[in-house]
Amino acid sequence: MPAPAAGSLRDRSNSTWFISRLFVIHFPMLKRLLSKIIDYNNHLTLRVRLVALTVAGLALTMAVWGLIHLTALDRILVDQQGKRLEGVAETVSTFYQHFPTRQGIATLDSTLKDHIQTDVRLARIDILEIRRGSVNYVAGASRVAYEWPDHLVAETGAKGKSLSMKLETEDGPSLGLLYPVPGDSKDSRVVVVGIIAFSRANAEIMSRARRLLLVSSAGLLLAILLLLGLSYGWLIGRPLETIINTIDEFQKGRYVERIPAGRRDEWGLLADHFNRMADEIENVMERNDNLTRHLADRVREETLNVIGLQKQVDDLKQLTALGHLTANLAHDLGTPLHSIAGLARLLLEREGWPPDVAHKLNVIVEQTQRLDHVIQNVRKATRLPEPHLERMTVHHILSETLPLVEPLIQKNRIAIEVRLERSAASLYADRYRIQTALLNILQNSIEAMSGGGVIRLSAEDDRAARTIAISIADNGPGIAADLLKRVCDPFVSSRQGEGMRGLGLAIVRDIIRAHNGRMDIQSTPESGTTVVLYLRMADAAAD
Repeated sequence: MPAPAAGSLRDRSNSTWFISRLFVIHFPMLKRLLSKIIDYNNHLTLRVRLVALTVAGLALTMAVWGLIHLTALDRILVDQQGKRLEGVAETVSTFYQHFPTRQGIATLDSTLKDHIQTDVRLARIDILEIRRGSVNYVAGASRVAYEWPDHLVAETGAKGKSLSMKLETEDGPSLGLLYPVPGDSKDSRVVVVGIIAFSRANAEIMSRARRLLLVSSAGLLLAILLLLGLSYGWLIGRPLETIINTIDEFQKGRYVERIPAGRRDEWGLLADHFNRMADEIENVMERNDNLTRHLADRVREETLNVIGLQKQVDDLKQLTALGHLTANLAHDLGTPLHSIAGLARLLLEREGWPPDVAHKLNVIVEQTQRLDHVIQNVRKATRLPEPHLERMTVHHILSETLPLVEPLIQKNRIAIEVRLERSAASLYADRYRIQTALLNILQNSIEAMSGGGVIRLSAEDDRAARTIAISIADNGPGIAADLLKRVCDPFVSSRQGEGMRGLGLAIVRDIIRAHNGRMDIQSTPESGTTVVLYLRMADAAAD
């Protein structure tokens, strides 16, 4: 049997077609809207994002919900119409089975035409016969032109089960049914009844259902959006405003502000976590304030210690200067005084002096001896006392000395690098005198680097020589070569100003000599100065 005419009929599901048309029509608009939402996502508020997400979720949910219900309704209508067509097909097949003769077929054909004319719901009724794989038309009546596909008729007859299908005819949507007629197994013929009925009522019902679905979905969506807009302020807006205000107050330094934690939802959980964090921050700030006050007290205390130590150093400088002045004065007075005494003794050895002259010469000798005793006593009074030695390490000495110069270092933007990994031995030293020596050297380096710089302190053990070398190097302007030879002499200095200048290195030299050590100074102009103090190790010092 030939295939159906082109454009006469099409298999189609009305609900699926409606949903597909809906998405085809609105998909570009939805796509553009989604693209704009993504582009402006960073500028959207939480309310806008929540509304957009709710609308998208509700629209998708309602579309799926509507598709499911429309599909179910369409299936119910098709099943009902199919059952009615099966009843008609069963009546036709029963008549055909009882009257298979030519006269019976002619009567059936006339009856079918009358039935088609009286029942406007029917579009076509056909009786088809399958014999030896060929499909032949037996009888029927129709309102529309249609030819049943041979493969569908043969497949229905072979399976013995009825087949229903949706058709789209020129007169409107229809439902087609192929109904196999039960027959004798010995008979090689297979009879199939084909019926086509209009489904305009079903289409109208589906159309109204779709309109009702769209209207109800739109109304429900608007109601939900209205409810969401009204409840946003109570659910999100007010709690969020309270949290933001509390955080703003907290940023202004009011650490006692807390978020009211009367709710038991997610906002209450957030408020509880924030309040606990605020408590921790308040405790940390309190500890920080206490630490700051403690550090301020320590800074004042150490500053007073530095001032006191500086005063002691200044006093020691003045005492040393006085000692040098006294020593020079004693030396300058001692030589002519001894000459006067010697000449007076030589004159007394001559005889024949008048008694008054001899007496005056004896007075001169006695007074020179008296002046000599006075000079010796002055020398003893201005000599530094013997050092008080104790066992200690270089690390211990520097840990007590460096904090004393910390204010000067910070003020002059100077960094100190300390390397003591090559020094582990201990020494016998007077801690206060060694501190005085180190402070004098550090003070000279700090004054030389008024614009900032780096001071490098290191210590290294020399096991062979049984000494410890303490090196203090700076990257200052250095010392001129002609001044480097006299830099340890009293009152010799490259800096001019008030106070006792040129005594620092002289004091250092005397302190190191008192410890049976030595000092070495190396300097290159514009490259810095390095002062190395060589002190004996503890066992060597004890020996």
